[in-house]
Amino acid sequence: MSWLKRLWQSFYDNFVSHVLVVPERDPAARTGFFGWLEIVFCYPGVHAIWLHRIAHWLWKMKVPVLPRLISHINRFLTNIEIHPGAKIGKGVFIDHGAGVVIGETAEVGDNVTMYQGVTLGGTGKERGKRHPTVGNNVVIGAGAIILGNITIGDNSRIGAGSVVVKSVPPNATAVGVPAKVVSINGVRVEPLEHHKIPDPQLEMFRQFQVELEELRKRVEELERIHASELVNKPDQSE
Repeated sequence: MSWLKRLWQSFYDNFVSHVLVVPERDPAARTGFFGWLEIVFCYPGVHAIWLHRIAHWLWKMKVPVLPRLISHINRFLTNIEIHPGAKIGKGVFIDHGAGVVIGETAEVGDNVTMYQGVTLGGTGKERGKRHPTVGNNVVIGAGAIILGNITIGDNSRIGAGSVVVKSVPPNATAVGVPAKVVSINGVRVEPLEHHKIPDPQLEMFRQFQVELEELRKRVEELERIHASELVNKPDQSE
């Protein structure tokens, strides 16, 4: 029975969860028999994710052509383009959906809400991880553009029409072109108070600097040990 439980959990996460969240996030959605029927048959955001699940599974199985064909059909039917390589979490809700584009290496966490016109795109022709990683419980407003291999932290909010090219910390709100963090944990960040805005890239470089300094000290220690061994080594010519 454990395999049956795992099968149901996978089906729930990949298909059912996207239906159940609709009434929670869309005031126009109704419950009851006809309400759920309407969600299942009339919400393109739900259909887009369902079709993407199939395309993504085929993509992981390395099936040629077919995953991209399903993605193309998905775009034709829903006006939502999701590359089959993109990773989508459970409970994701795409409201309205028209014009949404999600790139190949994009990763979207659980319970994310995004509106029409959102783009999770790359910044060039580079290969590898080149699209955004969106954390859990993030809300992305209509027309927002998030570009490059950056991270949008858990519980963050991206304002409508914003262009995000730098990582956004968790529990933050970012707006504007280019987007700037205006609040963290509900506390407003004044434009001149840059020291209050966490910079994940700066923290990463600081960590690299610490590790490099430790490595330098270790190399110097090994050189001193080696030099001491050479001095104390007996002369073989005697």
